[in-house]
Amino acid sequence: MVKKRGLKKNEWYGYLFIAPFFIAYLIFHLTPILNTILLSFTDLWGFNTEYEFVGFRNYIDILQNELFLKSIVNTLIVWGMNYLPQIGLALFLAAVFASNSSNIRGGGIFKVLFYMPNIITAASIAILFISLFASPNGSINLLLVDLGIIDKPFDFYRNVTVTRIIVAFIGFWMWYGKTMIILLAGMKGINPSLYEAAEIDGANSIKKFTKITLPLLKPILLFVFVTNFAGGMRMFDIPFLLTDGGPNYAVETITMFIYKQVFTGSQNYYIASTASVYLLIFISLVTLILFRAFNDKEEGEG
Repeated sequence: MVKKRGLKKNEWYGYLFIAPFFIAYLIFHLTPILNTILLSFTDLWGFNTEYEFVGFRNYIDILQNELFLKSIVNTLIVWGMNYLPQIGLALFLAAVFASNSSNIRGGGIFKVLFYMPNIITAASIAILFISLFASPNGSINLLLVDLGIIDKPFDFYRNVTVTRIIVAFIGFWMWYGKTMIILLAGMKGINPSLYEAAEIDGANSIKKFTKITLPLLKPILLFVFVTNFAGGMRMFDIPFLLTDGGPNYAVETITMFIYKQVFTGSQNYYIASTASVYLLIFISLVTLILFRAFNDKEEGEG
């Protein structure tokens, strides 16, 4: 008979160290998620303490809600306008800083400056851009009038397209530095001998980037894609602080829709819970697709 080996006293220390994370996750993350899923199958609203289970009715009805559907479109549009130039610029800057041939004087200072917008609070950035694009006495309006580009002050935050561009630019400006740092760390981990061998074979900078850097950077790119997509779908602070979703719900995101359902009006908890579950499912599906796509590419190359 083989006796089961019990844990020694000192081996319990590891479980004690990781226990706070699991306890906090259970209380502050998993329990609210499960409660949200439960409420999505009810008709709870306002301060009612009693509710009934309605099955999947909420999931069907919310698809007829124009504001919910518009919030999905708004979120995807603003995220696309923000992320595509963000990843492009971050890749370019990371490649420049990672290149041994580019001797940039004060490169560390530039990295800090690029990353700095990410550590500024959203409230501070919102106040800054509200004052810059205010009408009629905002700095941008005064400058454009003085230069003769426009005849009279323009109300930027009453134009749907301009408002979306401003919100997307703020997201791009806040996060491209962090994305660059992550990509730069991945590039620094690539074996320099690979680039030396490519130079001996006569490969130029573009060839080395496309044939060596990008393929070996796939795990980092996957992390960047997943985290940026999940963060972009949960965009809330900047559009909320700038225009409260206006004009005409132009930048009202999914999380803003959820917030307003809970904290304004009739406090429709069942609608907010259903929208939250849809958001969770959507992010999870896209994440799985990204993982599958990257894994398929790696298997094909292998």
